[in-house]
Amino acid sequence: MRVLVTGGAGFIGSAVCRRLVLQHGASVINVDKLTYAANLASLAPIEGVRGYTLERLDICDREAIDLVFANYEPDSIIHLAAESHVDRSITGPAAFINTNIVGTYTLLEAAKKYYDRLAPRRRKRFRLIHVSTDEVYGSLGPDGRFCEDSPYRPSSPYSASKAASDHLAQAWFRTYDLPVIVSNCSNNYGPFQFPEKLIPLTILNAIDGKPLPVYGNGANVRDWLHVDDHAAGLIRLLVKGRPGEKYNFGGDSEHTNLDVVNQICDLVDRMCPGPRKRRSLITFVADRPGHDVRYAIDASKANRELGWRPTKTFQLGLAETVQWYLKSRAWWEGSRSGIYDGSRLGLLESQH
Repeated sequence: MRVLVTGGAGFIGSAVCRRLVLQHGASVINVDKLTYAANLASLAPIEGVRGYTLERLDICDREAIDLVFANYEPDSIIHLAAESHVDRSITGPAAFINTNIVGTYTLLEAAKKYYDRLAPRRRKRFRLIHVSTDEVYGSLGPDGRFCEDSPYRPSSPYSASKAASDHLAQAWFRTYDLPVIVSNCSNNYGPFQFPEKLIPLTILNAIDGKPLPVYGNGANVRDWLHVDDHAAGLIRLLVKGRPGEKYNFGGDSEHTNLDVVNQICDLVDRMCPGPRKRRSLITFVADRPGHDVRYAIDASKANRELGWRPTKTFQLGLAETVQWYLKSRAWWEGSRSGIYDGSRLGLLESQH
């Protein structure tokens, strides 16, 4: 099995690459532009392994993408390359439009050209997994969960760009019969996550004794899914997923942002005692513009059709994640000092 993974040097992408190579013995072609959030150290366990290849290129570069298809002849694609941080999209949406929409279009066109030339036997096996987010569905009230036919109501430039790319992927199935499957997942967490997202940012600030920012009153609810469980679900789609269908992956683990931060504080206190309790570092800050109140995923379709369900509880997964960051300073220290220092992103400038 030869799988083309776009964005394979990112958080979820690297988990997918490691799992494909080490647990499934697959050949992997990792296509990644290596932007600020990529980290080749996340791929150290498979670097040099036969069958794993990295191609540094932009998915918006059609000529380069065509060449990858011609040279490697993949059996399937897992498309993860994307700009993904909501706060960055608020102040700099252009990169999100380019990568998430134009890049997805470029990949779909290249895949269609490649797929049309495959022999019937290989066409039957071919799949393109387009990986998206629960944020395309917008905000939930206190009850209910997102399912595959929930209407799209994106709130941020990030979620709007992902919603657009979802629609493109589904249109290429309906119009051109390209065997596309769309997946939407809840918030991922785990080792190797770039420290701009809530969990790694809070862990590192807690380690360093810095303020722990919580947006608004911290009551926004997210459903948390361990990245390894998500990677397992995406790989299962390659074999059991039905083209033209959508599948939601969720962790069945809803927590308010404040509860997550409190849990991290207590874990860091236990594993790395400091001069004062980390909860005293919590600082409530101005809320994110357009901040969705609640996300929750109904993953029953994935349970039923794929035999997939999350294996890690949030409590265990979070404890393991905190422990990993405590032991992996060499992985995150460069990013922390040279790329992103933990300062607030996504603030709108006042206009007068």
